Amino acid sequence: MPSRRQIREAVVQFLYCADLEGGADPASLREPFWQFITESDRRALLQATWKTLHHLSLGREQRLKEFQERLPLALATLKARPDLERTAIDLQWVSAGENKWSAAMIELSRIPRDADDDAFSEQFEPVLQQLFKIDRDLELSRKRFLQALEDIPGLRAQMEPVAGSIRRLARISERVRMVEEPEKFPDQGDLAKLRESKEAITALRSETDNLVAAVQREKEGIDERLAAVVENFAPERIDPVDRAILRLATWEIIHSPEVPAPVAIDEAIELAKRFGTTDSGRFVNGILDKIAKQEAQ
Repeated sequence: MPSRRQIREAVVQFLYCADLEGGADPASLREPFWQFITESDRRALLQATWKTLHHLSLGREQRLKEFQERLPLALATLKARPDLERTAIDLQWVSAGENKWSAAMIELSRIPRDADDDAFSEQFEPVLQQLFKIDRDLELSRKRFLQALEDIPGLRAQMEPVAGSIRRLARISERVRMVEEPEKFPDQGDLAKLRESKEAITALRSETDNLVAAVQREKEGIDERLAAVVENFAPERIDPVDRAILRLATWEIIHSPEVPAPVAIDEAIELAKRFGTTDSGRFVNGILDKIAKQEAQ
């Protein structure tokens, strides 16, 4: 799970970006901001997803080969009976889906891993989502075909070889669905890294969004408090990074009693040293110290 420091750093960056956009509505900034701020984490998650997919799909090529070898006879048997035309089409849909599945995996394997975060994610993520969609559609095609066989008892024995191959391929699809939504399978050890990575990104976003919303709700009052301790205060005259840090820390001092004022000030100074200028730490410390003393009275 994200640390308090990670959350507060993300909040400062978000508030800073909002000010650069003229105080834009947070909702309009949220998606592009999170695309940027989590790029490295998302790349790591995508890399881990690929490794897990590759591991869980081992053996699929042999099962696909078996299916393809049994396919012609099964199709010929179905096409020999006009009343089974629909079932033959269903089997052809299964075959087409299996080929699309393999093509998507090959495309994923060919995407360069040494590209920068943006380039890799932009190439990999759409193909990964395409694979997941192909897999879902393919599962429906398999079920439709296998259900059709249940309604034709006289053909079960003849169709069992190809049906068995389809069921074996379907078991790999079950693993793929676990990769797509690892949080739904907490007992699967192979998915632990994926679960933890997705949960960390989701939790960081949730905690940051909540804190940003809280600060922005009190923005007017926060600026009034800052104006009371800063001579000739005007938000636009303060460095945007310092302004974001001051607003966050002032909100914590006034509205977050579970965070002691000295802690909020110390953390704000660290943020100023990380993101601000050489004078930001002293500037932020002096203002927040006055805010804290007023609040304590």
